[in-house]
Amino acid sequence: MVTPRGSVFRTMRRHLPPALALAYQAAGQGAHEETARGATVRLSDGREVVDFGSYGVAFLGHGEPRIVEAVAAQLRAMPAATRALASPPVVAFAAELQRRCGPGLDRVWLGSDGADAVEAAVKLARRATGRLRVLAVHGAFHGKTLGALALTHAPVYREGLEPLLCHVTHIDPGDPEAVAREVAQGDVAALIVEPVQGEGGVRPLDPETVARWAADARAASAFVISDEIQTGLYRCGPFAVAVDRGWQPDAVLFGKALGGGVMPLSALVATAELYDPLIDEAAWHSSTFGGNPLACAAGLAALTVADELADRGARLGAELGAALTAVASAHPGVVTEVRGMGLLWGLDLRPDVADTVLAALPQHGLLVSRCLSAPHTLRLLPPLATTDAEASLALAALDAALTEAGAP
Repeated sequence: MVTPRGSVFRTMRRHLPPALALAYQAAGQGAHEETARGATVRLSDGREVVDFGSYGVAFLGHGEPRIVEAVAAQLRAMPAATRALASPPVVAFAAELQRRCGPGLDRVWLGSDGADAVEAAVKLARRATGRLRVLAVHGAFHGKTLGALALTHAPVYREGLEPLLCHVTHIDPGDPEAVAREVAQGDVAALIVEPVQGEGGVRPLDPETVARWAADARAASAFVISDEIQTGLYRCGPFAVAVDRGWQPDAVLFGKALGGGVMPLSALVATAELYDPLIDEAAWHSSTFGGNPLACAAGLAALTVADELADRGARLGAELGAALTAVASAHPGVVTEVRGMGLLWGLDLRPDVADTVLAALPQHGLLVSRCLSAPHTLRLLPPLATTDAEASLALAALDAALTEAGAP
């Protein structure tokens, strides 16, 4: 069904959050998205914009043909699982995902979004240890479902819903001794960290501090969970940052781009010790649509595409980091700091101009995601598939928007 252009926003205001309708209408200057390929989105008025947002879902680009065809083939064969019989695409995807994480992380649980994987990890840690307390980090974002929200630190999403899941302690990211002190008090089931706090302002955690935390958690027989829903799959360099850095995680969580930007898919890849409750009883934690055949067909193709583009991503990330540093230096009165790694970057903007810059960027041809817990930080999530021409257009759009914001 084709919706007339003017009615999209009227209908949205009636049935969906009105503020969101107004924001979308302003961002598109009255136009809405129609088609997309790679890092480029075509709008209903014929304009094209480069997509460095999409909450990281389109990391492999929009409409990657091999992923779309894998889903189409599975759709023709068997779109939904019976849940009473084995499904080959689900099994194949789980095996390929595990292989990339390496020995020790041998078990896989599949969900539909990141919060699914977080909830599964927390439940497993509590059940496997018989303890209740989970350690998270100040500035963390792990989702908005009631269990995951207890781990998310931003007050704006917690107010009016507390008390949330009890026995969660947030620790200072700058305190290497924090986990040692907490486990000494007892009852700690797990530590959960993001290698880079994406929603919290694109803030990389200090690798040595996290390594110390992980060692202290393991010494107390607490599990170490690395939330790489936004940072994994080569977004920040390696396939799994925690594994690459030697933190010896008991679980790595994936999501967002895992379904190739085509299907919703998330995963927990865990040690047998953490996974033990599901070994004892497979239905103890389950999801009707988690890891369905369509999503797993997309995920299997996405893993292959990501492997092929990883080297290009490393080059693009290095070039983008240098270019963003140069752009920030050219606008010292507007950009106060640049942070990030790989293909995840944040620019702290002067608070009084942040909204102006964010509103202007789509008009200059660039879509971005605002950090949910740090609204003055502009977050750039370029796809692995970004061409050199698209990267140049994105940087030019950013420079133009910052120039306007800094004009007297």
